[in-house]
Amino acid sequence: MTPTKTSRRGAAFAVLCLAAFTINLDTTIVNVTLPSLVRELGATTSDLQWVVAAYLLTFASLVLAGGSLGDRFGRKGALLSGLAVFGTASAVGGLVDTPTALVAVRAVMGVGAALIFPATLSIISNLYTERDERARAIGIWGAMTGLGVAVGPLAGGWLLEQFWWGSVFVAMAPVAAVGVLAGARFVPTSRDPATPPLDLGGLLLSTLTMGTLVFTIIEAPDRGWTAPATIGGFAAAAIGAMVFVTWERRRAHPMLDISLFRDLRFTAASGSITTAFFALAGFTFLITQYFQFLKGYSPFSTGLRVLPVAVSLVVGSITGIRLSVRIGNKVIVAAGLTMVGIGFAWVSTASVATSYLEIVGQMIVIGVGMGFTTAPATEAIMGVVSKEKAGVGSAVNDATRELGGTLGVAVIGSIYASLYASGVDAAPRSLPRSVVHGASDSIGAALAASHQLGGPAGNSLLHAARSAFFHGVQVGCLVAAGVLFIGAAFVARFLPARPTPPLELAEPEHHFALVPLTTTPNHEHDSGMVHPGND
Repeated sequence: MTPTKTSRRGAAFAVLCLAAFTINLDTTIVNVTLPSLVRELGATTSDLQWVVAAYLLTFASLVLAGGSLGDRFGRKGALLSGLAVFGTASAVGGLVDTPTALVAVRAVMGVGAALIFPATLSIISNLYTERDERARAIGIWGAMTGLGVAVGPLAGGWLLEQFWWGSVFVAMAPVAAVGVLAGARFVPTSRDPATPPLDLGGLLLSTLTMGTLVFTIIEAPDRGWTAPATIGGFAAAAIGAMVFVTWERRRAHPMLDISLFRDLRFTAASGSITTAFFALAGFTFLITQYFQFLKGYSPFSTGLRVLPVAVSLVVGSITGIRLSVRIGNKVIVAAGLTMVGIGFAWVSTASVATSYLEIVGQMIVIGVGMGFTTAPATEAIMGVVSKEKAGVGSAVNDATRELGGTLGVAVIGSIYASLYASGVDAAPRSLPRSVVHGASDSIGAALAASHQLGGPAGNSLLHAARSAFFHGVQVGCLVAAGVLFIGAAFVARFLPARPTPPLELAEPEHHFALVPLTTTPNHEHDSGMVHPGND
């Protein structure tokens, strides 16, 4: 590859990392903002869950469709369109004044993310076709999650202290705009050169099935996990999945090759990512409230104090991907899930008196474990699919992340919320019931109510709220730890350490991404890639 082509490839890769960074920046900024939404917009715990979940709902519902459309019509166009939608919605988000409006904006941002995320990873798989190069690139791409975790709370905390809560959304619009301009200049166009007919039925079925599943999970904590509506929602999602599988098997050119799920390297890696993000989403939902409400840290101080988990995730991603290429995915991914599980078991012992130094230790264990899990598992997934179908493969990887995150917020959040509410309701009967009922909505509301009451009554309510908060956190973290340990055992049993020989020897058009290639202009042309300027 000539120096010019190398520099162009590097510039394109930088744009893709910026896009991935933007998505993760959004998640962490929103988490830091949650306590401010309680104070400024009067948001309840349910509102906070929906501010997070609305984004996950549209993202998860549309991500398979987004990856497929990128393969079919062009991944660069999907990337730029997604950034434009995401940036515009972010700017609008800073102008709304109700939790409901903010939830609607977050849903639109999820639509943009569903186009962006599959495009970034699928373009990387087409830029780097040799496994070692691709693994290193995916490791750096995965490290952007850690960088977003680091910059998001810091930037969000500073903006919250200098401006109003909406500034954290407005600030993301220029970042997205830079991505659009740089992407138009440097990112090459790529698509499936076979240009198969659009599988409209597959697109609709996948969107409806994922949407039904995610919506049911989000609503289950309020409706009840055994409520008829919840059971009906899960049944509808299961039926939709069966219809989708049947439809795809009968298509000559399916949106998603169902046979991929027979490959344990694909399915076990997908399961490990779902498990990791299940735990991470639940953790981030609670940790910002713990720092700001129970520890009394300011938003910016909270951002500084979550740096250890961010830096650890970056180190874990880059180190984990190198180790996985050297000694195999199985050991590294299983070790990563085990580390995260140990971290959550450790977090379950937290109290108001827990020192920050101990919290740092917890965050390092969780961060390194997340890096060891997600980057090598992503490399395993992308190594199974052909580069022509990289968009759909990337979308499956992204869908597992979002599904796991949605489950984490719903399940862990539900466990926490129910235990917290019941704990506050058990406060002394001498306290006004209307005040106790309001305090059961969130820990922020409880702190405000205790301040208003003052005296022994306020202290009594404060003690009940703190005890209820930590009881909910303890049980939620132990549930997450149990899920992680089960996931680690599953990976240790089923995830192949390396690509299997049949895949390595497969013909290029079926498993091209696993065959080392020398990148030349001819190969680039054969892969469906064209240079910037030929879009």
